[in-house]
Amino acid sequence: MLIRELELSLDLWRGTYEGLNRLWLRWFTADGQLILTPNEEAAAAEQRATEAEQRATEADLRAAEADLRLQEAQQQAELLAAKLRKLNIDPDLLG
Repeated sequence: MLIRELELSLDLWRGTYEGLNRLWLRWFTADGQLILTPNEEAAAAEQRATEAEQRATEADLRAAEADLRLQEAQQQAELLAAKLRKLNIDPDLLG
């Protein structure tokens, strides 16, 4: 049932609320989006925060891996430069 003045709708929703899974009478926005209870909103915010933290952790891991690859590449370059110097080739004069 749409209440135009409030731009709200009261309708049936099947789901779990307070541990009971059944049909509930719930508020929806005029475009059909379920209006969450404060507890549901808090749980959704916590889930978003957890997901953001996981993404940040994954980004930190990727950055650490990239840093490790950079260090390995620098060490390899230093070894190659040392080998060139042993052959009397100045690596700084190469391309």
